[in-house]
Amino acid sequence: MTEILKAIIFGIVEGITEWLPVSSTGHMILLNEFLPLNMSQEFYDMFLVVIQLGAIMAVVLTFWNSLWPFSFKKGESVLRKDVWQMWFKIVVSCIPAVIVEFTIGDYIEEMFYNYKTVAIMLILFGIFFIIAELRNENRKPKINSISEITYMTAFIIGCFQLIAAIFPGTSRSGATILGALLIGVSRTVAAEYTFFLAVPVMFGASLIKIIKYGFSFTSLEAAVLITGMVVAFIVSMIIIKFLMGYIKKHDFKVFGYYRIVLGAAVLFYFGLWV
Repeated sequence: MTEILKAIIFGIVEGITEWLPVSSTGHMILLNEFLPLNMSQEFYDMFLVVIQLGAIMAVVLTFWNSLWPFSFKKGESVLRKDVWQMWFKIVVSCIPAVIVEFTIGDYIEEMFYNYKTVAIMLILFGIFFIIAELRNENRKPKINSISEITYMTAFIIGCFQLIAAIFPGTSRSGATILGALLIGVSRTVAAEYTFFLAVPVMFGASLIKIIKYGFSFTSLEAAVLITGMVVAFIVSMIIIKFLMGYIKKHDFKVFGYYRIVLGAAVLFYFGLWV
């Protein structure tokens, strides 16, 4: 199978799993076990992160009106204070993960990026999702708009995001959505804030990876990376719209069950070969 075709498959998996609370990194690590890219380990480590830029661009395009902090009235640019305040809160949410990435990021990848960690975290957070949704069945959310998110709430959500930064298989979107649900944020707002939070996080992570790798790509490396990002962008556009429609009528328990089944299947499969 050519590497371009593999990149298309990786892009499809990334586009689907980046926004569903099922762990995109975990799925990508597992996919590479069955369909490895015949590229250098250095390129693969970079590809695993930078392919997410395609998914992020889907968020930027879909939610542009909510993300852009300026409006134009009578030909003049006007600051949108509510959007600026949201971005400041997002910065607060990013602080824990940024500190960890710059201090022990490489150590974390070496220690935890393997199928055992992925499987265990898939199962654990699957259980946590089911518990959280059962707990919230008869409770009304306290926070029903992004403007109601306080700086303390933003920091708490950022701490949950930190768990995903350390343990692959947790799911960045899953961790932040779960954290938000536990502190009384509505499903819709939790999902939207997670999408918005991903923009600086993934842009920053991708920039760091590209700088570490260097900008000297071979023609094949460039083709694989661009293909993966473009496919991830297209699929993400579909998945984001699906998820926002889904959570208006359903909860996240189905994703919890999926995580548990997948995690158990991974442990069973790899256990046969150990």
